[in-house]
Amino acid sequence: MTEQTTWSQRFESALHPAIAHFNASIGFDIELIEYDLTGSVAHAKMLAHTGIISSEEGEQLVAGLEQIRQEYRDGKFNPGIEAEDVHFAVERRLTEIAGDVGKKLHTARSRNDQVGTDTRLYLRAQISQIRIQLREFQGVLLNIAETNVETLIPGYTHLQRAQPLSLAHHLLAYFEMLQRDWERLGEIVQRVNTSPLGCGALAGTTFPIDRHYTASLLEFAGVYRNSLDGVSDRDFAIEFLCAASLILVHLSRLSEEIILWASQEFGFVTLKDTCSTGSSIMPQKKNPDVPELVRGKTGRVFGHLQAMLVLMKGLPLAYNKDLQEDKEALFDTVKTVQGCLEAMTILLREGMEFKNERLAQAVDEDFSNATDVADYLASKGVPFREAYNLVGKVVKTCLKSDKLLKDLSLEEWKELHPAFEPDIYQAIAPTQVVAARNSYGGTGFDQVRQALQEARARIGSQ
Repeated sequence: MTEQTTWSQRFESALHPAIAHFNASIGFDIELIEYDLTGSVAHAKMLAHTGIISSEEGEQLVAGLEQIRQEYRDGKFNPGIEAEDVHFAVERRLTEIAGDVGKKLHTARSRNDQVGTDTRLYLRAQISQIRIQLREFQGVLLNIAETNVETLIPGYTHLQRAQPLSLAHHLLAYFEMLQRDWERLGEIVQRVNTSPLGCGALAGTTFPIDRHYTASLLEFAGVYRNSLDGVSDRDFAIEFLCAASLILVHLSRLSEEIILWASQEFGFVTLKDTCSTGSSIMPQKKNPDVPELVRGKTGRVFGHLQAMLVLMKGLPLAYNKDLQEDKEALFDTVKTVQGCLEAMTILLREGMEFKNERLAQAVDEDFSNATDVADYLASKGVPFREAYNLVGKVVKTCLKSDKLLKDLSLEEWKELHPAFEPDIYQAIAPTQVVAARNSYGGTGFDQVRQALQEARARIGSQ
């Protein structure tokens, strides 16, 4: 292998240098080296376990592979373009270490099932890390929410003031989104955790291998039942990219709100210097870099999902070289999601503060309590639709006179409808408006406290 410049005796000349460069994947699939070594150790042990090679040869292979692992970690193993891919790079170095025994490692194995195994081992580990990060982010959201149960924030529909909310309730909405992300990844990893090792190039092998033995060594939950499917399946990668896209959707929605909240027009949060930058020309500026970058990187992940779908849609069975293109999309998505989660966690934990006085002012300067006036009348026996129309007229009148509902005198209320009593002022006070919405899942303070307890229990027990 170290001397051969052609693939086999079938070939008479080596690749054109430009084609060799175009064909090579070592520049990015080196990311898989630890997983390739782990999969190869399991394969070597299986070859010895089944008697395909001797136990001594198996031990030599394992020792050589572990030596390569240490060399890589020490920065002494840096294969270049001549290796083509990480799999050949490892096998070539193994042959240098173990001699002809190293050439036996590829017995009963193809690069097709090898790369499929490596990719699944890689993605399984990365999903585990992302789920840990999701939990950490959820914990930060809960910490902020628990100290802001009775802090009010305007709630919006159509980006118009709708009804006031508990700030904790608002943050818990993102907790729930992230909970679905965490659960979704848990479901996907079950399908990632299936071994294709032993499927060969496409049809299995004539050697008496034990696929369940290698699956057990690698802690896979099972093996692919069909060799064609095993080497050509990338459903698990597409599912992960879908889940990653949804994670970024949720982070991007929160990012957009933080960007709005940090603007002078809203003024709901202050960004700290540790998580924002200034302008090169306007000295007064403080820019929300983190949420803007997250919002921008979301499209990048969406693009990888689209690319993977297009990549797979026309491939005949089984393996095709096109599948080399799955890795950069997968690697970049993993790094992007992990980076965005880390940055947003830092931003919320230590990079911004809610401005409670401004929030209190914001919920007291609009007509977001109009629904509560209609509810007040309905509780007095007035049909809701009649009450709804009446309150619409009240708001119209107030706008003409530059008043808010709280500014109307009791006489003015009674002129509108005799059912109004002095308790109308309490009913439309922002704190009461929020507290009264105590239906399950609502923004009422009692409901929010209960939701916080349940949320703590959920992340503590999973």
